[in-house]
Amino acid sequence: MFPEPRDSPAVRSATMPETERTELTDHCPQYERAAEILGHRWTGLIVRSLLAGRTRFSEFTASIPGLSDRLLSERLKQLEAEGIVTRCVSSETPVRVDYRLTEKGEALAGVVDALVDWAERWVPDDGG
Repeated sequence: MFPEPRDSPAVRSATMPETERTELTDHCPQYERAAEILGHRWTGLIVRSLLAGRTRFSEFTASIPGLSDRLLSERLKQLEAEGIVTRCVSSETPVRVDYRLTEKGEALAGVVDALVDWAERWVPDDGG
């Protein structure tokens, strides 16, 4: 009824050309950790907003409907702890706080682009 398991523990993506396929093993701790980091609710939207050039707390809350100040603050702290975002505090008065992507955060641009492409193709627009 079910296909026999392969001799090799690796799995390949069937939708990509052979030259672009990544060999996927049964378990990858780095992938698991990345999914945990980016899989928190709102985190992907915050990273997308940062990639779009937003840097201020008020810009995030204005551009991400339903995101509370408390959760935004929590997610920004998590992203900072992971080295994805850096918090920049100005010395001028009034104090201005900006959030910027680090090199590690900028490297997520391709991931976000791929997810946008996938969503535009496969996720129905429910009008909400």
